[in-house]
This record gives sequence, structure tokens and C-alpha cells, in this order.
Amino acid sequence: MSTKVRPPIRNAMTVDVEDYFQVSAFAGTITRESWEAQPCRIEQNIERILAIFAQHDVKATFFTLGWIAERYPALVRQIVAAGHELASHGYGHLRASDQSRSAFMDDIGRSKALLEDLGGQAVLGYRAPSFSIGKQNMWALDALFEAGYRYSSSIYPVKHDHYGIPDAPRFPYHPHGPAGLLEIPVSTVRFGQKNYPAGGGGFFRLFPYALSRWLLQRVNSRDGQPAIFYFHPWELDPEQPRQRGISAKTRFRHYVNLHRTEARIHALATDFQWDRMDRIYLGSQ
Repeated sequence: MSTKVRPPIRNAMTVDVEDYFQVSAFAGTITRESWEAQPCRIEQNIERILAIFAQHDVKATFFTLGWIAERYPALVRQIVAAGHELASHGYGHLRASDQSRSAFMDDIGRSKALLEDLGGQAVLGYRAPSFSIGKQNMWALDALFEAGYRYSSSIYPVKHDHYGIPDAPRFPYHPHGPAGLLEIPVSTVRFGQKNYPAGGGGFFRLFPYALSRWLLQRVNSRDGQPAIFYFHPWELDPEQPRQRGISAKTRFRHYVNLHRTEARIHALATDFQWDRMDRIYLGSQ
């Protein structure tokens, strides 16, 4: 008697396209007004990422800041030409929780229109900067749907000092009914009564790669679900300018093991199958 072998699960590879000086942790050190004067590293880092993905035949979703797209339109076109999904990270990396509804609508509408104009494809996905949609601003999901987005990846079901809804669902769901927006959380694993990050970020750099591989495999095998992984271009860039006047905690979080990230992304690309968010969750071609 033959048994059917299930094909490997396609996981979602995602990149949050922002430069090192735009991270929320540096907001008190690098003013928004000084962004134009900062040495920009985004072009060379995105080109490195695109080369890695091309080498391993990985297709991904790039959640891109409108601020970046406006200044580096050729970068947006490179992403699209390589067959990746273009999605929105908002315009200027303002946390959704720090905006009024009208300001948020302007932000997500501006970034969507800009990305669609430059990329020549519909922008269906959004990820809030710093996963800043929580219990206090769930109205943002309705605003996204109203603006024409189909899915969000903005609610992280973990307990963190800057974001998260620990009791939110771990897998894709419609917060406001099946006719509304689809929320697709970054991957976690559950041990006991607590969710732990499994889909990238600082934990991916801090702990040995073997742990991340095991956690993602657990999502695939035990939960039977695709994993959602994310990282930032600056995480592959140990040569980026070092910031002064930041706390020891911020310094550690931002700079730990930057020199190891590129090799770990190569390993991820080899150890798992990856695809775009829209293909996995919306059935796009």
C-alpha cells in the first residue's frame, strides 16, 4: 500500500525595507529631519538580498517604506522585476499607534499609491512599523481594508516591551469577519501558556541558527502551517554607522551578530521552501 508524501510546506519570506537610521529604537537619537543627511545603505543591502534570493530561487514579499521608494525608485523596480511581491510598510515609519485615524489613512494611502505607481502592480499587503497595531488601535485594520489592502502582518502574538498582543491568534485570521482584512502574524511557537518568537527579528541574530531552524520546522511539522519569517536589510550590514548616545539595551539589540546574518539567510534559503505572502495566502499567481 502506497502512502502519499506531502510536498514541503511553502513558507513566507518577508523583508521590511527600511534603513538603519529609521528604526524606532533610534527615534530619540536620529531625528526624522536629519534622515536626508544620513549615509544611506539601503541600495547595497537590498542588492545583496536580491542576489541571495536569486541564488536560491526564493521569492519574497518586500514591505517597503514609501520614503525609501520615493528616493530610490529603481530599487522598487528591481524588486518587482525579480518576481517579488511589493507591499507597504507605511510611508515614513511612523508607528500606527502614534497616529490618528485620519493621519493613518493618509499614510497608508500615500504609500500604497506611490508603490503601485512605481512598481506597476497592486499593493495588497501592509505591515505596521514595529508591529504597532494592538488592542488600542484595532480600528487600523478597518482603515487598511477601506484603503484597498487585502491583508496585514502587523499583530505579533507575543509579549514584548514595545508591541504585541500575547493572546492574539498565532495563525492567519479575519479579526473583523471573513469579509474583512486577513491578519497574518509573524510565526511563534507555543510552550505552556506562552508564545515565543520564531520568525526572525533580534532573536534570529541572538541565538544559534539551529534554534531558529528547529522552531520553524516545528511550525511546519507540529502545527502544519507555513512559517512567516521577517528581517531588515540593515541586519546584513555590520559596516553600518554606529550610533552614539543610545542605551546599552538598544545597542545590544540592534548590533548583536550582524556579521552572522547573511550566512544565516543563506541557510534558511537552503533548509526551507519560500514564497510570497500573496501567493501563499491570497492564491495570487
